Amino acid sequence: MEKVLLTGITGYIGQHCAAELLSQGYEVLGTFRSKAKADATKSAIAKVTSTEKLSFVELDLMSDTGWSEAMKDCQFVIHMASPFFLKEPVNENELIEPAVQGTLRVIEAAKKAGIKRLVLTSSTFAIIAGKETGKYGPKDWSDTNANIGAYAKSKTLAERAAWVAVKDSKMELTVINPGAVFGPSLQADDGQNMTMMRDMIAGKVPMYPDMAMGMIDVRDVAKLHAAALTANDAAGKRFIACSEEPIEMGTLCGVLKNAGYKKAPSIKAPTFLLRIVSLFDREAKGMMPFIGKKASYDISATLNILKWKPTDMPTSFKEMAASISK
Repeated sequence: MEKVLLTGITGYIGQHCAAELLSQGYEVLGTFRSKAKADATKSAIAKVTSTEKLSFVELDLMSDTGWSEAMKDCQFVIHMASPFFLKEPVNENELIEPAVQGTLRVIEAAKKAGIKRLVLTSSTFAIIAGKETGKYGPKDWSDTNANIGAYAKSKTLAERAAWVAVKDSKMELTVINPGAVFGPSLQADDGQNMTMMRDMIAGKVPMYPDMAMGMIDVRDVAKLHAAALTANDAAGKRFIACSEEPIEMGTLCGVLKNAGYKKAPSIKAPTFLLRIVSLFDREAKGMMPFIGKKASYDISATLNILKWKPTDMPTSFKEMAASISK
């Protein structure tokens, strides 16, 4: 029986990842900062799989205490925990410091504990931020000197730091770079993605932005992390996890409308209006670096090495909305 330490288990993606690992027979040790969140997470995961092999440990990404000890009986680590806010913070280091320092802390502890392979959750924002419309692959990196926003910068700097930290190490590193994640939540009030979808179907978003993103179902993200633990040829590689071509926000809204969510927006917000709003709204400011950009991706390695069979995104959109509407 192999054991995985999973950070970020209480989050939207983390819960699905834990469920996938448990369903494949792994023992899972999830890290948490709040006992209340751990209890709610266990109840959420129990809806879809047995939690007999699930346990928790209280650890803080900003403290060295306990990490190596927690990994003592583990063969693998999945580091998924990282702050995620669309809203641009007043100080970018609110996102950057915990992302970078937390990642380095987990990696150093994993090396000391003799972990076989660590799988890091990064983002396509570490690949395409600051770039123009075009096609990008695993060798591309975001431009941190450009105005890309704190979240994209945090993911880029954290991943770059991870690759440096494992250089000349016996421990293997594999990175998953998801795009925009959709699909049903195991816990209805969970996360930034769910909040956005909830606001859209409730009619709280009058217009959708001129954004097109590589997208992926949350269950696919979980399956890719599980596959990355043992896949041959996965060590030392980045895997882009999203649709090959970008999907317009208008397409998402159209699917919701056709599925009966009549309050979903049907009008594209003029870019000049978003620019004005971004002057006093930090969430709009966080979106601006990606307005009007349409990146496509080389996902061949993900399809071939991790044997990924992507979920149909309209299905993902509808099931996400349905999980909120219950």
